[in-house]
Amino acid sequence: MNPELDLGLDRIIRAPRARVWQAWTDPDKLARWWIPKPTLCRVDRLEARPGGAFVTQMSDDGQTFVPHLNACFLAVDDLERIVFTNAVDSTWRPAAPAPVACTATITLRDHPDGTDYRVIVRHGDPEARALHEKLGFNDGWGTVTAQLAALSEA
Repeated sequence: MNPELDLGLDRIIRAPRARVWQAWTDPDKLARWWIPKPTLCRVDRLEARPGGAFVTQMSDDGQTFVPHLNACFLAVDDLERIVFTNAVDSTWRPAAPAPVACTATITLRDHPDGTDYRVIVRHGDPEARALHEKLGFNDGWGTVTAQLAALSEA
């Protein structure tokens, strides 16, 4: 991890790695934790394979959904690693997403208490990293990781 370009978080999730993986790869489960509550998430496409689409929408009122993420998976190693980017959209076209382009790597490893869950979000320059941090990376990714843990640990 490059501290000038990357943001990250680590958490032990007290659930088997397979359960955490399923929460990432099952659209119904992903919709339950991917966006901080009370905002609702709708998963339009979740093709967890290299080159697959990752498209979600969000709604504050449960009626009107707006785009949230239009990305693609770069790497998917079963039960171990997911890498996606919003710098390339779900149709493999270059994108300039607002507010910041990034590539996220999620790594799952066995831990005596469950799953060692690690996230690294890479940015193209220090300014993009700083903006993402200022906009609430720790709160946002921390919240959804807590929601993932709650779902997986139930």
